[in-house]
Amino acid sequence: MESPDEDLISMYQKIKDIDDTATPAVKALFGMLPEELKGLMEELGQKSYRAGQLAEALYRQRVTGFEEMTALPVALREELEAQGYGVGMPELVQTARSVDGTERYLVRLADGETVETVWMPDGDGGERGDGSEAAAEEEAAEGLEGNAGPRRDMRNVGALERNGYSRATICISSQVGCAVNCQFCLTAKLGIKRNLTAGEIAGQVAAVLNRHGVKIGRDRINLVFMGMGEPFLNSIRKFAEEPLRPKLALSLNASNDVVREQVMPITRKWNIAALLEAVQTLPLGKREWVTFEYVLLGGINDQPEHAREVLELLQGKKAKVNLIVWNPGPGIDYHQPKPEDVAVFQKLLIDGGLPAYIRRPRGRDIYAACGQLKRTVESSPAAGAALVEIAPAASPRG
Repeated sequence: MESPDEDLISMYQKIKDIDDTATPAVKALFGMLPEELKGLMEELGQKSYRAGQLAEALYRQRVTGFEEMTALPVALREELEAQGYGVGMPELVQTARSVDGTERYLVRLADGETVETVWMPDGDGGERGDGSEAAAEEEAAEGLEGNAGPRRDMRNVGALERNGYSRATICISSQVGCAVNCQFCLTAKLGIKRNLTAGEIAGQVAAVLNRHGVKIGRDRINLVFMGMGEPFLNSIRKFAEEPLRPKLALSLNASNDVVREQVMPITRKWNIAALLEAVQTLPLGKREWVTFEYVLLGGINDQPEHAREVLELLQGKKAKVNLIVWNPGPGIDYHQPKPEDVAVFQKLLIDGGLPAYIRRPRGRDIYAACGQLKRTVESSPAAGAALVEIAPAASPRG
């Protein structure tokens, strides 16, 4: 991330057209764009520079209450509160901590709805082979594993490196529930309630950064929209027109339409051919690749003939495949593939000239892995995992 105000503002600028059906108890300041904050200050008879101070407090300092906005006059803070405004950052009300360091948060929104967000120190290997800067860093880190290197002045590093990590990934939710109904995913069982607002999406990031005392400019943070909900719903052609695009990862999950329709009913509307045709509209840069995510379901889509069909589908494309061993959940009638089948599947893809990587499962013991998010209010963590209430963050902010 470059600058917290630029990054968070640009994040919800891109998604400002998301339906806002929330009915919060307070009018949230977090999520308002600079021009909206300026308009609010003008309405209250304030100088325009107050909008900048307010944006600084919201997006750089990441405050959670008016009492922390010490640059603003007390009278202005009281007036904002009297007018029904609040900071409105989503609240982390519960966390489950995995044996591998992953944390899953139950996030309460202003209208009382909840979603889940995941923190993964060092990520899950999903960037490997995609030509990006993050991929190069990850591959270099793997090559240096076990090599401590020269001593660093720890006063000049961020919270992540101080704890032995080179970076972290935050997995963000975009909807309360999900409408896509993938049969292997726990989130699908929730159905869909509503889209999140721009501020609720960006607020998940800010709340998690606060919890871990992340310092922007010193700590490397990756953001992925792979939490609850489907942020895209196949709007790839619109995405292709954006001048600045995040990396694109698409859910393939089967090698033909017959199998894909069984596990992803949305295939009836957008089949594999339509998906690949839309991908072709992307003006990929020299170092830009498209990632296809493929959840391996034992006996369903994990056999050599399926791997050969994937090779045929993606032949000649600037693509890589992330193989995800299915993560189990209660009430989901699938089973994990055999390790030997996973190995054969990957080898067939690689031998056929298609880069293929097995994503490391993170937080599987606390239902934080891919396809396991389900707005958990109660949990029985596996041995070694922990379920705790969240205390207010006291760590220094970036």
